Amino acid sequence: MVQPTTWGEALAAKAGEPDLLPIAGGTDVMVDINFDRRRPPGLLDLTRVAELGEWSITDATVHLGAGVTYAQVVTDLAEHLPGLAMASRTVGSPQIRNRGTVGGNLGSASPAGDAHPPLLASCAEVEVESVRGVRRVPIDEFFAGPRRSVLAPGELIRAVHIPCARGPQQFAKIGTRNAMVIAVASFAVELDPVDRRVGTGIGSAAPTPRPAREAEEFLAGALAWDSRDPIAESALHRFGELVAAAASPIDDVRGSADYRLHALAVMARRTLSWAWAGYQDQPMQVAG
Repeated sequence: MVQPTTWGEALAAKAGEPDLLPIAGGTDVMVDINFDRRRPPGLLDLTRVAELGEWSITDATVHLGAGVTYAQVVTDLAEHLPGLAMASRTVGSPQIRNRGTVGGNLGSASPAGDAHPPLLASCAEVEVESVRGVRRVPIDEFFAGPRRSVLAPGELIRAVHIPCARGPQQFAKIGTRNAMVIAVASFAVELDPVDRRVGTGIGSAAPTPRPAREAEEFLAGALAWDSRDPIAESALHRFGELVAAAASPIDDVRGSADYRLHALAVMARRTLSWAWAGYQDQPMQVAG
């Protein structure tokens, strides 16, 4: 195991041994190792790199270090990133939330990662770096396949850049029990009344997490942003249909494809209803 204490040391170690497997909280990596799904030649322990566990806000954007835990998101960032905080509360047990990190969730690139739908809905960017330099990857371009990302050899995730919420955000997932469960399907929605934008994120219902672009475009034009009138039942139903149409689930031990499609449509309608109710409760901005 290689244990760097600075980010520069971590990048140098990864460049020298590209096959080193990064580990932070270990909530995904150690499960794979214990079940003999992975046998890496070595581990790159990032827990001693202090800057990875830090976050800051600049220009209404959260710079979230890759080592920030779910528990930190819940306690420190619920006001700025309510959707991600909601998702973080559903991750495992308190012990897992104290260890697991958003960056680690991205690194595993699991279709069922709980952090992924709210990051998609918020149009986050993943900051990755190697000794060759830094680049930012839009979150909807980060996932390359089941448990595969666009990380190049020698690259590590340094941070995630997430716009602060400008309107309501919601997250829901469905599973066999309420806690310590891998999602059968999950969904996140964001309403941005400033840009009149709707963001979505689908989890555990396709080879990769993905947005529902057609549903976003439909809803952005269907909402009564100014009057805040109730959403028509037909619009709610259509939004659910379009979210489900964006998915491409499979049958597996946790649920059937048909069940996932039905669940997504229901979660889309419910989370949208909750988000719109939150928007209706916000104070109206008075011109002048």
